[in-house]
Amino acid sequence: MNSESLHILYEDNHLLVVEKPANIPVQADASGDEDLLSRCKAYIKEAYHKPGEVYLGLVHRLDRPVGGVMVFARTSKAAARLTAQFQNRQAKKRYAAIVEGDPQAKDTLIDWLLKDESTNTSRVVPEGTEGAKRAVLDYRTLARDGKTALLDVSLGTGRPHQIRVQLSSRHLPIAGDMRYNPAARPGNQIRLWAYLLTIQHPTLGEPLTFFSTP
Repeated sequence: MNSESLHILYEDNHLLVVEKPANIPVQADASGDEDLLSRCKAYIKEAYHKPGEVYLGLVHRLDRPVGGVMVFARTSKAAARLTAQFQNRQAKKRYAAIVEGDPQAKDTLIDWLLKDESTNTSRVVPEGTEGAKRAVLDYRTLARDGKTALLDVSLGTGRPHQIRVQLSSRHLPIAGDMRYNPAARPGNQIRLWAYLLTIQHPTLGEPLTFFSTP
């Protein structure tokens, strides 16, 4: 596998930043479909003539149908430092979303989400529900046409399916979302893309910002 097989945004001895295609899993799952982590490992193994197993740390995720910027760690030290950035909300992620409905010009959504592991879905529940986790996001409306709107979404927390669930709970389902939009139909593509990621370089400490357009 060579660099043409991946859309590489940046790489050095500590990081590999790529554009995740929509509709592939980040890591191997029960589907058996090719996953991004394995694809990246294969690239590093070939490009750098690495013998044996290649180390590549998974420090954050994107839902399978969603595409956009992802960073992987090439060393365990980088993985630990990047993981801490995501856990402490120092890493900044922004998403573009096309929603159905009529959103406000801007809004902050604060909810409690509970994930059902058996169905791999999340839902909004009352505060205090056992197992629920606080979820915060901000959005700005960039454009609208009367039926749909383009949002710029910024996450304050990182919960499973967070953007999809919180927007759907406000009657703003993401277009093409087969899981949380009742109007979506088989074959529709979810209109959600991780277009920006800002991190601190794990060894140099300098800020790095990466962009991706769908």
